Formats: sequence, structure tokens, C-alpha cells
Amino acid sequence: MTTVPDPMAPPALPALRVTGEERNCGATSGTLHTPDELTRWIAGHCAATGHQDYEQTVRAILRAEPGAWQ
Repeated sequence: MTTVPDPMAPPALPALRVTGEERNCGATSGTLHTPDELTRWIAGHCAATGHQDYEQTVRAILRAEPGAWQ
């Protein structure tokens, strides 16, 4: 068995505002589906707050494909 990205499901690209300061501001982008959407959210948050450090995670829907895995 192998896993492959589901071509019908867009990737999920949430971002979280992080900082080297004592506390993070807690802002999150929510689930976005393209790098351009993520960049626009970060640019808007940066313009409004001056915050420059963010954490990005990438989530994808996977499909199990039958195969020889045991």
C-alpha cells in the first residue's frame, strides 16, 4: 500500500503568527488553499501590526492506494 495526495482536494496552508518575543499575538490565517492567499494574509497582518515572523504548516488529503506493502 502507498499513499498519494488526493488530486481533488486542495492543499491546506494555514499560517500562525509567531515571534521571538515572550508571547505570540495569536493571529491565525485560517485555512487557505494557495501560496498567494497565504502571502496576502501575511502581508496584510504585517502591514497592520509590523509582525514579521510566521509559522506555516502544509496539510494535504491523502488517498491509500492498494499495493504490496505489508
